[in-house]
Amino acid sequence: MIYSYIVKKEIRKTFDHVNNHRWDAAVKALAPHVHHRVSGAHALGGERHDKEALRRWFERLGRVLPTLHLTVNHIWVKGWPWHTTAFAQWDGTATLLNGDASYVNRGLHVFTLRWGRVYALEEFYDSQAAARGLAVQAAAGLEEAVAEQIVS
Repeated sequence: MIYSYIVKKEIRKTFDHVNNHRWDAAVKALAPHVHHRVSGAHALGGERHDKEALRRWFERLGRVLPTLHLTVNHIWVKGWPWHTTAFAQWDGTATLLNGDASYVNRGLHVFTLRWGRVYALEEFYDSQAAARGLAVQAAAGLEEAVAEQIVS
């Protein structure tokens, strides 16, 4: 189905924007009142309910894990343009500020789209691995890595 192909292509582009810290492009397809949820009691966890808060979250992601690289392994798309659910399974790697290149995380994003706009995004990944990586960043002097969650 051509629609599914287009959605997959756009999701891959968004991950590329995140990898390259192009935040304006990364949030372009978001609805104004997007719902974003990430599990975990750490600086990247919590819930956001609008596009601007999610943009600030992306900016923080780029600051606290500046070398994070996400590789999309699989994308599944179900539904029609007026209500689409897409799943993106990915692997993430980063070199931490202490020189440790062993940060690895694996996750799944669940997107809810309506007419090409993302209305909800939920991220499932190893929140303990994320918290450990953020603690290493904080120990190396990056205080924002252990800051309060960005919520709205």
